[in-house]
Amino acid sequence: MKVTETKLKGCFIIAPSVFKDSRGYFFESFNEPKFEELTGQNGHFVQDNQSASTYGVIRGLHFQKGEHAQAKLVRVIEGSVLDVAVDIREGSDTYGQWVAVELTGENNLQFYVPRGFAHGFSVLSETAVFAYKCDNTYNKASEGGIIYNDPSLGIDWGIPEAARSLSEKDLALGRIGAV
Repeated sequence: MKVTETKLKGCFIIAPSVFKDSRGYFFESFNEPKFEELTGQNGHFVQDNQSASTYGVIRGLHFQKGEHAQAKLVRVIEGSVLDVAVDIREGSDTYGQWVAVELTGENNLQFYVPRGFAHGFSVLSETAVFAYKCDNTYNKASEGGIIYNDPSLGIDWGIPEAARSLSEKDLALGRIGAV
């Protein structure tokens, strides 16, 4: 397993060791002690989620506030997504900055997004199956979000504007300053 910290402290790209032969492949998608040793982060997750989406779907940018804040370990099982994390930690040197990584069913990369970050993704392939582990359970009263096209962020989602598909809820989100 190879772990690379991004320009945003606490966000990691994780490349598992994949073993391939004529029968297919095998990789360990998560190992709590190894994860904690290589990242220095808490690796105890309590909730797994999975979504399926079609090309052009943008989900996010979402986060949980306060005691219900969540760290996420995300990956793509099938297809391709552009995964984005935005630093929303007040007082952080990188507040308002974002990082993106392409996650695919072929590259098997994972992306660790710590608490204090908004998270979202866009689907670059015809379809995608997206999985994520959370270190805290979801709480509706604690949910928050940032509009995907906040001009102060300038995120290029890799999807032409005419092909973008968002939920009504995500289209109603505010700008980063309103977080």
